[in-house]
Amino acid sequence: MSLTCEILSTGDEVLTGQITDTNATWLADQLGTLGFVVTRHTTVGDDRERLEAAFRELGGRADIVACTGGLGPTVDDLTTEIAAKVAGCGLKLDEPALQRMQMLWQARGRPMPENNRKQALLPELSEVLPNPVGTAPGFTMKLGRAVFFFMPGVPSEMKKMFSEQVAPRIEKLRPEPSIFQVRVLRTHGLPESKVDELLSRLEAQFPGVKLGFRAHFPEIQVKLTVQGKDAEAARQLLKSASREVFKRLGPSIFSDGPSMEETVGELLKMEKGTISLAESCTGGMIGEMLTSVPGSSSYFDRSFVTYTNTAKRDVLGVSEAILAEHGAVSETCARAMAEGARKLSGSRFALSATGIAGPTGGSPQKPVGTVFVALATPASTFARKIYFPGSRHQVRQITAMTALDMLRRHLTGLPVDGNRTDALPLEERG
Repeated sequence: MSLTCEILSTGDEVLTGQITDTNATWLADQLGTLGFVVTRHTTVGDDRERLEAAFRELGGRADIVACTGGLGPTVDDLTTEIAAKVAGCGLKLDEPALQRMQMLWQARGRPMPENNRKQALLPELSEVLPNPVGTAPGFTMKLGRAVFFFMPGVPSEMKKMFSEQVAPRIEKLRPEPSIFQVRVLRTHGLPESKVDELLSRLEAQFPGVKLGFRAHFPEIQVKLTVQGKDAEAARQLLKSASREVFKRLGPSIFSDGPSMEETVGELLKMEKGTISLAESCTGGMIGEMLTSVPGSSSYFDRSFVTYTNTAKRDVLGVSEAILAEHGAVSETCARAMAEGARKLSGSRFALSATGIAGPTGGSPQKPVGTVFVALATPASTFARKIYFPGSRHQVRQITAMTALDMLRRHLTGLPVDGNRTDALPLEERG
């Protein structure tokens, strides 16, 4: 028998769209990875009657409810109060939670406001879920038939609490022992429909394997899940299915976990190579991706954001003849930009990007979404033309991803044009 899981998000700011509810998305993915099926997402504002109705309704039909928000110190944070009312109990002061809050405020060099004391008042029938990175402790308790897990709405606090406190408790609620093996393969360069087509009948070929897709622009994630009672049998089945996915999708798979920028970073470290950038339409986006990875200073040298023709000429040395004859948005210019960045920096590799992100600036010959990316190496320079008629942000995103993918392919011995379907070394991880 499977357990019914639901997600409840609280707060007027979530209900009215003032903030995006990333918590629910993240929780659904985490619960799915643990092998639980989420049946509904519910959002309720800061209203006593509606919160009470939601707690009673979910408590009557679900087995597990992951609830976020409403644990703060202000008058509109109502979750704890309403949970105690539905459970028919009072509130108790949790002294360890209060002491921890006082220490946090003391570390900030400020006295704790009196209203923060409210966060240490928890339902008498609840179990405390410690919060190591924030002031609001969470708690878990049974309301109706469901076990509720109440967590803060701050994403960083919620994620840590779920991983360290909630997930282990949920695992123990399984009615029978079950093994879940999950692998997520990240791809770039193929549309979701093509990935689906290439993986058709995979589940029929490997009974017991569940196949799922997640479009997370500009990548497509392929999720393989195996459930069983024998850990080794589940692992072997997942390994066999993974091999088949690699066989069908080839080098469009760039990792089984790390992001593109993390993958490229690891390859550069293995190569003991350095990278510099010459960016135009991406405006620093490639550099931002690379430097978001801790330790990137060991391989990232510098970035030249040369948005105008004058900057391309004066900084990177792109000739007036190239700009006049071919234009800034051209393969010739992209090559010159990458070669100029490599020469100026002395880096082993250099990437460039130049194009028309839109929504204006296009022409019949070069419509909006036309982009050229180039990779300069010690031996030669490679260039690619891409065309993606999306929004300005999407064009910039896919350009940055494609540029990094060119370097990833080069560093793994694959053709940078992406036309071949060689098997990736990653497959050997099993």
